[in-house]
Amino acid sequence: MAMVRLWQCRFGFLRHLCFLLVAALLSVPRLCLGSEFEYVTCGSVVKLLNTRHNVRLHSHDVKYGSAVSWVLKAFLMFHSDIFSTSPVYLSWISVHIFSTSPVYLSWISVLLHGTIHWLSTWEYVGRGARLSGSGQQSVTGVEAPDDANSYWKIRGKVDNGCVRGAPVKCGQSVRLTHVNTGRNLHSHHFVSPLSGNQEVSAFGDSGVGDDLDIWIVQCSGTYWERDDTVRFKHMGTEVFLSVTGEQYGHPIRGQREVHGMSNLNQHNYWKVMEGVFIKPSGDSMKHDEL
Repeated sequence: MAMVRLWQCRFGFLRHLCFLLVAALLSVPRLCLGSEFEYVTCGSVVKLLNTRHNVRLHSHDVKYGSAVSWVLKAFLMFHSDIFSTSPVYLSWISVHIFSTSPVYLSWISVLLHGTIHWLSTWEYVGRGARLSGSGQQSVTGVEAPDDANSYWKIRGKVDNGCVRGAPVKCGQSVRLTHVNTGRNLHSHHFVSPLSGNQEVSAFGDSGVGDDLDIWIVQCSGTYWERDDTVRFKHMGTEVFLSVTGEQYGHPIRGQREVHGMSNLNQHNYWKVMEGVFIKPSGDSMKHDEL
């Protein structure tokens, strides 16, 4: 009899423990790492794949070249070449600026060449690039599926919030914020460095940018489905987020240029891949707006 009572006690304790576990699971934020939820939702953190070129949308703290950097580089290269080849220029420099000491001449030569190399490395525009650029953070496409710099958070417009966990509607305006740097996917009337299309950059600070950060999700149904391919149309300039295959050199060798194109084609289709998806709530108004 004592054994029966002991078993009933244990059974009651286990039933109570299971009840508490279920209650706890129901009270946590509604996150979805798998594929059981069919829509892309506001607040989700995702990777976006260009289906034509099989690269994921990517960014990093490397900036596009600007017209200022090109002018400075050209000036330094011109003076560096003259400095190293012209005895007249050498004499003028030594008499009027430095001295006759070869130590000073060697020092200025190294300084000029070093500055040129620094500009070429950190304010790159790539092979065959044009003399333009915004100087903003670059956006590229990468093949690696496990790169942490490829995560983007889906947020609403500043004046029209995106309810956390609500499915994103086809035709809805969103912002895509780069998780690791806090800058928004952005475009403007600058020429992209490799293809000559419209530059796409990452802009802002801690998710705060401007009206040129807004993109319209174009899809075929009512909501953006996870298995569907979509396009992103830039609200301010009406170009489509695209990749056409041009590859950068040093220091981001092999990464693809991401740019804006005015025409619809196979190069501007995207699909969500890896990510953390916020599931909708029965009472979505209790969620924060993003």
